[in-house]
Amino acid sequence: MTSPRHTAVPVTPRSALVLAAASVAGLLMLLWPLIFTPAEGQTRVDQPFIFMALMPVVVLVVVAELSEGGLDSKALAMLGVLSAINAAVRPLGAGVAGVEPIFFLLILGGRVFGPGFGFVLGCTSLFASALLTSGVGPWLPFQMLCAAWVGMGAGLLPRRATGRAEIAVLAAYTVVAAFAYGLLMNLSSWPFTLGIAIPGAEDSLAMVPGDPVLENLQRFLVFTLLTSFWGWDLGRAITNALLVVFLGPAVLATLRRAARRARYLLKEST
Repeated sequence: MTSPRHTAVPVTPRSALVLAAASVAGLLMLLWPLIFTPAEGQTRVDQPFIFMALMPVVVLVVVAELSEGGLDSKALAMLGVLSAINAAVRPLGAGVAGVEPIFFLLILGGRVFGPGFGFVLGCTSLFASALLTSGVGPWLPFQMLCAAWVGMGAGLLPRRATGRAEIAVLAAYTVVAAFAYGLLMNLSSWPFTLGIAIPGAEDSLAMVPGDPVLENLQRFLVFTLLTSFWGWDLGRAITNALLVVFLGPAVLATLRRAARRARYLLKEST
């Protein structure tokens, strides 16, 4: 049986290394403008295009590795179903600040099926929804990566909590993940935003290439607090936390029942 103490899709040590390598590459892609200084005559440091082009390849490698560790045809079918639901649900919040119910199912899916499944679910959900809403652009690889981390983090939460305690842990994680997602997405675009100023202040909130990392991070945190923190991020946190509290128990039970059924069918077929 699939209980809160076990993941439906286990991760082998080699798959864990692949997930770690993909995460390190993604983190480097986000931090590239901060940790590298522009060449002489340049005013900024752009991420190498190869990073964004390699993201689909990274996802395919992760899927291939997870397939060896337990991501069988039944799990892939569940991945397709959850990705399709997320892709269909995401446009419902379009135009409303912070209303992004996609994270609710992403977090619960990662909780039940494990960190590897959550990582891939985050990538496929954002990719499918981008195709559905014509939202394909240079921001998509960052959205896929950050959503993948949200799903993976849910799968890494402690397994000891059950019942109401589990819902409380998931709701708290949802709030943290919502703000972290907004922070990372801001970081993907902020280094290339010009003319950010505070009325009455002399200093700009735009990134200054070549300045110390800590000074640029201070500008970035102030920029985030004044822009997305009280709007998109807070709305995302409240919306998804409420969904976890009120709908989480029923959805978790349904996903775990589906996971047990898939395991039973797999044993019968063998």
